[in-house]
Amino acid sequence: MNSAELLTDAFERVRETVHEVVDGLSPDRLAARPTDDSNSIAWLVWHLTRVQDDHIADVAGVEQAWTAGGWAERFGLPLPPSDTGYGHDAEAVAAVRVESGELLTGYYDAVHEQTLRYVAGLKDADLDRVVDEAWDPPVTLGVRLVSVINDDTQHAGQAAFLRGIIP
Repeated sequence: MNSAELLTDAFERVRETVHEVVDGLSPDRLAARPTDDSNSIAWLVWHLTRVQDDHIADVAGVEQAWTAGGWAERFGLPLPPSDTGYGHDAEAVAAVRVESGELLTGYYDAVHEQTLRYVAGLKDADLDRVVDEAWDPPVTLGVRLVSVINDDTQHAGQAAFLRGIIP
């Protein structure tokens, strides 16, 4: 197994969890929060997808699916198109409501496909390329991709937990 195959497998596992969590839920269940300061399933899945979209588009040098694919308009959220959910307060979390689970998984799948196209072309040596010099030490492509996978799996797990406790 090479690094491209390993990364593909990791991103495929995130996709499976996202679909398992979202499938069959009503818009109200997707937006439900155990407390006013909690995240919802809709917010968690939207946020993990926005971060993956933002980070992968950046390293791939392509436009984000959010804007290129018209997803920002379809979601119609009262947020700037560049918003990924980072630093959202309770009010902003509550504003992330969706008309259906299919909208969430449709956007996720578009980002997932863009991610897999990019990852498929990677060679092991590509992972050492510095992609962000704002950190010390600078962030390599390999570190960035693992960071995205880590963020995705954490939020997908949180969403799965919420699905289990929200009536």
